[in-house]
Amino acid sequence: MRSLLFVPGDSERKLEKGFASQADVVIVDLEDSVAAQNKVAAREVAAGYIAQHRADTKAIIYVRVNDLTTGLTDDDLAAVVRSKPDGIMLPKSNSGQDIQQLSAKLRVQEARADLADGAIRILPIITETAAGVLAAASYTGASSRLSGLTWGAEDLSAAIGARTARDDDGRYTDVFRLARTMTLLAASAAEVAAVDTVFPNFSDMAAFEAECLEAERDGFTAKMAIHPAQVPVINAAFTPSREAVERSAAIVAAFAAAGNPGVVGIEGKMYDRPHLRLAERLLARAKAAGVST
Repeated sequence: MRSLLFVPGDSERKLEKGFASQADVVIVDLEDSVAAQNKVAAREVAAGYIAQHRADTKAIIYVRVNDLTTGLTDDDLAAVVRSKPDGIMLPKSNSGQDIQQLSAKLRVQEARADLADGAIRILPIITETAAGVLAAASYTGASSRLSGLTWGAEDLSAAIGARTARDDDGRYTDVFRLARTMTLLAASAAEVAAVDTVFPNFSDMAAFEAECLEAERDGFTAKMAIHPAQVPVINAAFTPSREAVERSAAIVAAFAAAGNPGVVGIEGKMYDRPHLRLAERLLARAKAAGVST
């Protein structure tokens, strides 16, 4: 997955637009984009729309439920699991224990919906509280359902009392750079996808593209979007180029031809095992994106 598009769960019109987008993942949202008085209605709208229109999109379908402290999570799951989403996004996740708790809840709902145990994956947002940032390492081995880790700045701002997450030049300030870094490292440790957070100012496409390219450079393999117009930019930034694919294929082929040694030489340049691992990862991303090798 490269692009993950949030769509309010209480609007069939917006759900239709989201399903028609080129996003790899559509995140049907029951949390921040749904007003408190619309929560109950949103569950039914979301579940009904997913069930009726699943065949209308090639996207993977996730549902962002309300977090575990709200008392709303069980009702969210009871409503949407029967529509057979591919995954659940958990906001304000404080540790791997929250993933285990959600997994237990999903096991019950999967049984009720006659789904295989473990059929539904989990993608948590792990930096929306101070405790979550500090517990980033706890996701390693937390659950086989874990599909990735992502982060968020807005809720963390509120949690710690920061007036803004960015400086006057538009760069994240130190605490938010830390949250971003912890997410990237935690995802690598857990061997799952590292998903970069949203860019709220969807009218500034130049800054958005720059942020996408920086995220891909640093090791993120996907980014979340809040508007369909952001999706093509994300897909372009996180799809390996033909040149990168050819170079990676050459590295893999050279190691194989040499009997998988510790180091090989290609056109006067030495490549060691970390280069091989990086090449293999890039080729896997290219294959997932439909780029032939």
